[in-house]
Amino acid sequence: MPAKPLVARKGGALAGTVRVPGDKSISHRSLMFGALALGETRIEGLLTGEDVLRTADALRALGASIERLDDGTWRTRGRGVGGLAEPSRVLDMGNSGTAARLLMGLVSTHPFTSIFTGDASLVKRPMARVTVPLSKMGASFVLRSNGRLPGAVVGTNMPVPIEYRLPVASAQVKSAILLAGLNTPGRTTVIEAEPTRDHTERMLRHFGVDVREEVLEDGALAVSVTGEANLTARDLVVPSDPSSAAFPAVAALLCPGSEVRLPGVGTNTRRTGLYETLKEMGADIAFQDQREEAGEPVADLLVRATALKGVEVPPDRAPSMIDEYPILAMAAACATGPTVMRGIGELRVKESDRLAMVADGLVACGVKVEAGEDWMVVHGTGKPPKGGARIATALDHRIAMSFLVLGLATDEPVGVDDGSFIDTSFPGFVRLMNGLGAGIGEG
Repeated sequence: MPAKPLVARKGGALAGTVRVPGDKSISHRSLMFGALALGETRIEGLLTGEDVLRTADALRALGASIERLDDGTWRTRGRGVGGLAEPSRVLDMGNSGTAARLLMGLVSTHPFTSIFTGDASLVKRPMARVTVPLSKMGASFVLRSNGRLPGAVVGTNMPVPIEYRLPVASAQVKSAILLAGLNTPGRTTVIEAEPTRDHTERMLRHFGVDVREEVLEDGALAVSVTGEANLTARDLVVPSDPSSAAFPAVAALLCPGSEVRLPGVGTNTRRTGLYETLKEMGADIAFQDQREEAGEPVADLLVRATALKGVEVPPDRAPSMIDEYPILAMAAACATGPTVMRGIGELRVKESDRLAMVADGLVACGVKVEAGEDWMVVHGTGKPPKGGARIATALDHRIAMSFLVLGLATDEPVGVDDGSFIDTSFPGFVRLMNGLGAGIGEG
């Protein structure tokens, strides 16, 4: 795909009501569980970004029936737990670490071999965090050095349940193990010191699986499933992605006079750390009409422009907002005083080294930034920085969108070297933002 440079320019207030695309994490899982369920599952609001489409394509290769209907909903006909078939081709996961890690867990307890690959970004990302526990369950792996794709997952026909304590907070690793446990006799348990996203647990319950949670003596949370259970098809409504909603929300905060409404956004407390932090910074954000859909809490967000102040973000909040630190850093660059972010080393092994990318990009825009291995301090001056930089994105959609949002507030335009891959997670981002009054265009 050819590069598509984009540039954002300062303009007037943003205003309007827009629905951001469906939650990416929930979209991936809805297709996977639909592929495992007995019967027909219909899904509304599925994100149609490239990452999720890769998941759908891989599940078809594994034997599931998945189709998009004329009314925009999706229909899956599952094969039952343990019923997936050996794929006859390589499973190309594109840019999606979530899809790669979760599907590696899913196929690891099936008695066949699957070969996984991805794009230039994904093949640099570590997979050992899932292959280590999955190996304990009986699967074997043939990967490149340092546990990277492309590689083969050799599933086992005699999986064994495990109890595994996560060395690093990761909903992807937890979910990969639980998915492997669905086709494993006995009880499979994952222990996490810090609660991570619980979309897998919520959706498993929605499909009729008994998921148990227990707080241990040391305060850790043990999550377990009993294998060889049946999933019963259930219809789903995918809420709007709170990570995607963060971009128009922060843009509205930074552009004076703005008022933006974002309906149907997921408000799972394990995903709303950014909004909690923004409120501590003084942001005018209201959660209206709070409700529940298919086991997930949702609300309509009303965001008004606000002068922000710097804060110290608690390190234990990182699991609930790890993907949102780049856009938080843009808000921090415009706030009064320093914003301190600690415990964010996980940013270094995302689609890019996001910690370094954010720090370097902000410095290029005239912001004072200090950074270490797992921390960053952004020194805001109470007004937007000068801007005027062209940001290298390293094929990272969140880096691209974050700096385009900053460019809507800076004195000089901010450009990114490539925005062609933004559609992997946020289809129609530029169109949606410009519909609110933003000035983002090619350049």
